[in-house]
Amino acid sequence: MRLLIVEDNVALADELTADLQRAGYAVDWLADGRDALYQGASEPYDLILLDLGLPGKSGLEILREWRATGMNRPVLILTARDHWAERIDGLKAGADDYLTKPFHPEELQLRIQALLRRAHGQVNQPQLDVAGLQLDEAHQTVIKQGEQIELTAAEFSLLRYFMLHCGKIISKSQLNDHLYDGESERDSNVIEVHVNHLRSKLGKSAIETKRGQGYRFIGIDSP
Repeated sequence: MRLLIVEDNVALADELTADLQRAGYAVDWLADGRDALYQGASEPYDLILLDLGLPGKSGLEILREWRATGMNRPVLILTARDHWAERIDGLKAGADDYLTKPFHPEELQLRIQALLRRAHGQVNQPQLDVAGLQLDEAHQTVIKQGEQIELTAAEFSLLRYFMLHCGKIISKSQLNDHLYDGESERDSNVIEVHVNHLRSKLGKSAIETKRGQGYRFIGIDSP
C-alpha cells in the first residue's frame, strides 16, 4: 500500500516515513501544501496523512479542494492543534480520521489499518481475514488453516494488497503503482517472482494469472 505524508516538520516526517516503511508501506513525503494539492490528487495513493499547518496552502484548503473534485481516498489528519472546533472543521472538510500530535506510532498504524480495511469493505474487523487467510500485520505473517507462515517484507506487502482486493483482477502496473514509492525503480519481473513465492507458501491456486491482464487473488479453500 502506498501512502503520502504531507508534513513540514522534517524530523517528524523522517520518523513517520521510517516507521511506516518498517510496517510494509511505500511512502512518499511532501512538505509544501501546493505540491501536495496536485500530487495527492494525481498519484494513486491508498491513504494520505495530512498536516493542517503547511506552507503554501493549509491542510484544510487542500482537503476541501480534493473532496470538491471527487477525490475519495482516505485522509487522516495529523496536527498539533487540539481545539475541538478544528477537529470539527477537519471532519466537515472530509477527513476520515483525526490524530493529535504527539501520538504513539502504534496508534497511527492501527488507525491506518482500520481506514484501509474500511475503504475496502472490511468493516469492524480487527485484522484482515479474507478467503481462508488471516494476516497478522504486527508480525508480518499470515495464518493459513491454523498454521503461521513467515513472509518476507515484499511478500507481506504484496499479500496485504491482494487481500484488500480479493477477487479483483490486478495488473502488474497497478501493483507497481501501489507497492513502490515515487523514487523506487519498478520492475514487473520482480512482482512475478514475489507472486511465485507466495504461491509456494499459500498454494498454487491462491493467485490466478489472467493472461494479458494481471493477477487475481482468490485465497484458499476451506479445510
